[in-house]
Amino acid sequence: MEQIRAGQAVTAVAAAPVVAGASVRDVLALLGAVRLGTVSGELIDQLRGLEDLKSAITGLQARIAVAFDLAQRQEHAAAGVPVSERGQGVGAQVALARRESPHRGFRLLGLAKALVVEMPRTLAALESGQLNEWRATLLVKETACLSVEDRCAVDEELAPDTGTFEGKGDRSIIAAVKAAAYRRDPRSVAQRASHAASERTVSLRPAPDTMTYLTALLPVAQGVAAYAALIRAADTARSTGDP
Repeated sequence: MEQIRAGQAVTAVAAAPVVAGASVRDVLALLGAVRLGTVSGELIDQLRGLEDLKSAITGLQARIAVAFDLAQRQEHAAAGVPVSERGQGVGAQVALARRESPHRGFRLLGLAKALVVEMPRTLAALESGQLNEWRATLLVKETACLSVEDRCAVDEELAPDTGTFEGKGDRSIIAAVKAAAYRRDPRSVAQRASHAASERTVSLRPAPDTMTYLTALLPVAQGVAAYAALIRAADTARSTGDP
């Protein structure tokens, strides 16, 4: 296949499934034909275009995951599987396909369902490259406490596909979504905060070079107090000569 110039590469890859009915394998082959740009302008355009392409792929993966879940449930129904057991194992299969852990697979399936079924404008923003997967996840996460109707309303109010969050950072996005969610259902948002405090925990996990990560998930007041106590202890140790 003839190599594709920088300015044409991403457009060609993104359009291939629509124009030619290409398979995923065809798109991968086309992507492999992309030639690096030769000047700064081309290279930065490639980076941006490929980032948009990654977001579009993530949106398509969400649609595919939801379609796969539906197909599995229909197959289970045809096989006489009890209603309560239909769809079991779908998250694990999604995880396997995406080379993720089973736990991560279930979360990805939940994200896909929220985007496809309840947050179409967030999904459209993802597919058009206006949001990446992480930021779409933030919108889904911060509206998880809402009813389906309220979540759809927040999605419509924020209209991410119109560029609402263009140039905004994660904190700004989280603040905007939290404010919109609170306007729709203050009680659910307050209950979520109360429930979060009940899930406080301290965990320990291994790190390289015989080290460990000690992690605490705490309410803000307790977290600040614990950090201040650690700083005081460290300062005291240093003042007495501990390097």
